Amino acid sequence: MPRSLGSDFVRRPPAPPGGGWDGDGGRSDWGASRRASFTGLLVLVAATTMVFAALTSAYVIRRGISGDWSATPLPPVVWANTAVLLVSSALLEAARACLRAGRRTAFNAWWTAATAAGVLFLLGQGVVWRELREAGYYLAGNPSSSFFYLLTAAHAIHLLGGIAALVYVDVRALGFALGPARRTAADISALFWHFLNGVWIYLLLLFSFYS
Repeated sequence: MPRSLGSDFVRRPPAPPGGGWDGDGGRSDWGASRRASFTGLLVLVAATTMVFAALTSAYVIRRGISGDWSATPLPPVVWANTAVLLVSSALLEAARACLRAGRRTAFNAWWTAATAAGVLFLLGQGVVWRELREAGYYLAGNPSSSFFYLLTAAHAIHLLGGIAALVYVDVRALGFALGPARRTAADISALFWHFLNGVWIYLLLLFSFYS
C-alpha cells in the first residue's frame, strides 16, 4: 500500500512514453532537461564569479593607491548572519536527503526552514548596514566603507535571486506538485545557494584580512 499523500510521495507506475510525471516528460527528456539545467547553473556561477572578481580587483587597486583608506569594522551581527547562512545550507542538504528518500512532509519542513533562514540573513544584513550608518560609516564616506556596501549589496542582490528559486521550489512542494522526477529544480537551487554561501565566506575573509 502506498503511504499517505501528506507524509510521503505516492508511488506511481512508470511514466508512459512521451509523457511523465507532473509534466516532466519521459525519462530521456528528463535527463536532457537535467543536463541543460546544470549547464545553465555553471554559466550562472561563472558569470557571478566574474562579477565578484571584477569588484575584488577594483577593491584591491583602490586600497593600494588610496591615501585616505580607513578600515571599516565588521559589526558583531555579521558573524550571527554568517551562522544563519551556514545553517540554511545544512537545512537544504537535509531537505534534499528527504527528497531522495521520498519523504515529502520532511522535505517541505526542511526546505521551508532553509528559505526562512535565507530571508533572516537578508534582514540581518539590513541591521549591519544600519549599525554602520549609526557609527558614521556611510556609502559615500571612506573608500573602505563604500566598497563594503557595494560588495555586500551585490551579494544580497544575488541572494535575492537564490531566495526566489527556493521559494519557487517551496511553493511547488507545498502544493504537492514536486514529484520524484522533479528533483532538478531543488538540486539547482540548493547548489547555487551553496555557491553564494561560499562567496559570502570569501567576502568575510577579504574584509577581515585585507581591510
